[in-house]
Amino acid sequence: MSTGAAKATTGWQAQLELGFAPRPGRTALVHRKQRGPLAVQRPFYPEGDACHLYLLHPPGGVVGGDSLRIQAEVAQGAHALVTTPGATKFYLSAGDMAEQMQTLRVAADASLEWLPQENIFFPGALTRLQTRIELTKGARFIGWETQCLGRPVIGERFDSGHADFKLHIERDGRPLLLDRITVTPERLDGAAGLRGWPVNATLVATPTTQAELEQVRELIADAPNTGVTLLDDLLVVRHLGDSTEQCRKLFINIWAATRPTVIGRAPCPPRIWST
Repeated sequence: MSTGAAKATTGWQAQLELGFAPRPGRTALVHRKQRGPLAVQRPFYPEGDACHLYLLHPPGGVVGGDSLRIQAEVAQGAHALVTTPGATKFYLSAGDMAEQMQTLRVAADASLEWLPQENIFFPGALTRLQTRIELTKGARFIGWETQCLGRPVIGERFDSGHADFKLHIERDGRPLLLDRITVTPERLDGAAGLRGWPVNATLVATPTTQAELEQVRELIADAPNTGVTLLDDLLVVRHLGDSTEQCRKLFINIWAATRPTVIGRAPCPPRIWST
């Protein structure tokens, strides 16, 4: 089976650039450039000054040959929270690779919360996902990624296909976390892979201290297959499971508990999470 080593040139070639900057009384979306089926709803301000934004992918799914490229920059003094109204679905491929590349940049004295809903990979999907987070000293960040291989809710397994996930986090050019996993049906079940768990997720937050580490340890004490570690001031939570809903609830609880110290704000869940 081809793993799509060659760059896909068929399908949607979508691109979205977002820029956030402080304006009197609030953070504004000052730059938006889009090509293809990627868009955003108008900003919401449930906290008064912080900008809440929902990413949209109108086709409702990603197929082989599609390329989605998202770039977000948060300027000094700005605060943005970005989420999605629903899961992103990666469908069976006829042979071409589907790509989703995200680059997030956060300036000093700025904060970004990147909280999308899960990615769902149908059997036979050929996918490459990469998230690169570039932080400046003094930047604040909380983000998560949830990957669901197959549809466990209906007993469907990821019994064919290929998924390559990369996560790169750096501050002032110094790597904080370099994470990569390549999933095939064999690695999904292997002891060195996901041990048969279809849902794998990572939450990161910075800057954090031993206090946040102990706080999260208490929150995950009864959550199986979940661990947390502190890498310098980067908190990393990892979860394996069979339910995206349970994972979402767990991560929202962690976000709500750590947001006051990491971001400096009380929890304010996006309205879309309640629908």
